[in-house]
Amino acid sequence: MINRIVQFQGTVLEAPHPYRCRTRRNSLRCALEGLRDAWRTQPNLRVQLCVAAMVIGVGVWVRLALIEWLWVSFAIGLVIFSELMNTAIEQTIDLAVGLAPDPLARQVKDLAAGCVLVASLMAILIGCLTFGPYLLR
Repeated sequence: MINRIVQFQGTVLEAPHPYRCRTRRNSLRCALEGLRDAWRTQPNLRVQLCVAAMVIGVGVWVRLALIEWLWVSFAIGLVIFSELMNTAIEQTIDLAVGLAPDPLARQVKDLAAGCVLVASLMAILIGCLTFGPYLLR
């Protein structure tokens, strides 16, 4: 993280960064705050978490094996991770560009959204391969 340098009476001092989390506890608090903000502001994240809860419910119902839970949890984590990264990228672009239309900013946002699409398609494939044999019985 880049610190601001302040010169005071000929002495160079390092100014505290206003958003730095100084302890592990504060880091955890900041991370949870970020997740809370994402939950409040991102409807797609809420939909994906509701779908994840339903998938977990079906997994319990069909009694998935441990290795199957590994794949299902990986797929869920991949989609949630990609959605959070997409949100972070979009908000960073908005902060940097503002409201001015910028073709490169649009391209970066579209690529980030494409990452979520790829993750979601992979999750669907993993879900079909995992749940298919149980649901086709």
